[in-house]
Amino acid sequence: MKHFKRQYLWALLVLIGLSCKDSGKKEVVENKPTAQADRAIETTILEDKDSFYYVNFENYPQMDRSLPIGVFDSGTGGLTVLDALINFDGHNNNNKEKGGDAVPDFISEKFIYLADQANMPYGNYSSEDKTDLLIEHILKDMQFLLSNKYYREAGDAQYQQDKQPVKSIVIACNTATAYGSEFIKGFIDKTGIELKVIGVIDAGARGTLSTFKKDESGSIAVMATVGTILSKGYENTLLRVKDELGYTGNIQIFNQGGHGIAEAVDEEPDFVNKESKKPREDYRGPSLNDPNFSIDKTLMDIYNFDFDHGKMLCDNQDTDDCQILQINDSENYVRYHVVSLLEKIRTAKNPQPLKAIVLGCTHYPYLTSEIKAVLDELYNYKKEGKYIYRDFMVKDIAIVDPAVNVAEELYVYMKEKNLFNPSGDMNTSEFYISVPNSENPNVKIDDNGRFPYDYKYGRTENEIQEYVKMVPFSKSNISEETLDRFKSSIPETYKLIEAFNRSNSKTQHLEESLKIK
Repeated sequence: MKHFKRQYLWALLVLIGLSCKDSGKKEVVENKPTAQADRAIETTILEDKDSFYYVNFENYPQMDRSLPIGVFDSGTGGLTVLDALINFDGHNNNNKEKGGDAVPDFISEKFIYLADQANMPYGNYSSEDKTDLLIEHILKDMQFLLSNKYYREAGDAQYQQDKQPVKSIVIACNTATAYGSEFIKGFIDKTGIELKVIGVIDAGARGTLSTFKKDESGSIAVMATVGTILSKGYENTLLRVKDELGYTGNIQIFNQGGHGIAEAVDEEPDFVNKESKKPREDYRGPSLNDPNFSIDKTLMDIYNFDFDHGKMLCDNQDTDDCQILQINDSENYVRYHVVSLLEKIRTAKNPQPLKAIVLGCTHYPYLTSEIKAVLDELYNYKKEGKYIYRDFMVKDIAIVDPAVNVAEELYVYMKEKNLFNPSGDMNTSEFYISVPNSENPNVKIDDNGRFPYDYKYGRTENEIQEYVKMVPFSKSNISEETLDRFKSSIPETYKLIEAFNRSNSKTQHLEESLKIK
């Protein structure tokens, strides 16, 4: 298998249920999960043998090299992290030493990927004061990877029990890492098994700091969802790792909650609606009068928004005289947030020049080229003959995708524990997605087959029930258009998805044939 480098195309990725989305709710307060000693879901997994969620850890095949690697996200955005893993070539496969050999390092590893689409976006739970419910979802994600249970199809009443458990877990979601990694690790300790859990935030922090010399000063910007920013996951981790690794320079951290960016990539109608030619009432993105995400009219020349083809919605034909202004395009969302970030740095007290931006959301790598383009515009932007931002940014700002650092950390761990599969095949990887459980009478589903917003965030933690079913990726839950975009943006991962779909279809066909006979 030839090595393929990761490819990020700027084209809009119309994904079903991605992870990095924010609530349209404007009053956002920090809300940390409760430190509960015994969560109901934990007790259920460990003790309730009659529950779907029960896992027998006494017989868990821990440290079994033949087991797959588990990866989960609140949606399909985490496939960018998986794509980094399957294309990673940082070592020689024969001697495991540093240095690529044109063969993916994990070529003999099977992956099991889970997208918790039904419960997404995770970024909203904090603003809805539901972080304990979020932790429950995250622990259920982990349970799925550790168990052997899944449903063949959404309509099946009986679950299957032939899925392999995993030998390590990658949390491919920044929000899940920020709010749930310590709870996952704590639960793993309770099970008594040895299993490595790697989150994108720790890996991203180390990767970002590696762009600095040990005594160098400068600023780091964290671009992530509002929920991830409010958790202070990246900020606290960057400061901790900075001290642990002995960085002595004056390193400042600036946070930018990218409200609406991921939703724009996903073309969520509350944030982007290509059919709209004028402002609409159901819009939830930044606006002129938004108290938290305000479009500043004095910065219009700097934003440099593209108004063509309805990419910005104004209530006046003269765009200089808009009383209502709505962003309606992913690139314009990037423009708003990058300019807001640089303004934040420019107006700060004694700021250090921006040297690195860490992309704290799995959607954002798809917009790397747009981010770089806006940074270049700002570096060269003049007003009255003077550069406005040049003193506050280096010319070539490092854009850090944590996924590559996750791959390196996983490799080092597996080498240390001798966990590489000697005879596995990456092409046997499996892909699962959560769908609303229509068999549960307590579940509410809208006309589109999804959880209504009020129900999704109105549920209560510790009421243990199957809100969702974990089923294989298929054309019934992943659209053809989305699969086509996977094909062009993450081609190697797409091949694995395609192989899994073919294999799963053949298995179903064989089982149906046997039933008929």
